[in-house]
Amino acid sequence: MSENRDYISYPDEMRTSHIAAEVWAVVAASAALEVEGGSALAANLSSDLAELMGKKVYSKGVRLLVSNAQVMVEISILIQYGYVIPDVARKVQEAVMTAVTNTSGMEVSQVNVQVAGISFQKKPKEKH
Repeated sequence: MSENRDYISYPDEMRTSHIAAEVWAVVAASAALEVEGGSALAANLSSDLAELMGKKVYSKGVRLLVSNAQVMVEISILIQYGYVIPDVARKVQEAVMTAVTNTSGMEVSQVNVQVAGISFQKKPKEKH
């Protein structure tokens, strides 16, 4: 494990598996993006810097904190104009909690959703 990453360890009788926390962040991001009314993940400073350095960031806007086999997820999203913001945020919480619990086997103690903005869908220009 030469890279500087946070890992979640799963000890077994014969071995221990180490899975990068970024894997669970990608799961959370994917679940959030599947919610109707959600537009995109909102970037943060660290993901912006990583992208500037040429690194592809699939989990921008997602942060996981792991403690005693419990996961807390913080996610920052943009919501499409015209949707009820609290409803979309609640659906994002439910989708992220379900996805992370089902794929990690760990208890998700909370999912905090920060709505960082509203996105407006651009209408395609009509061709004459």
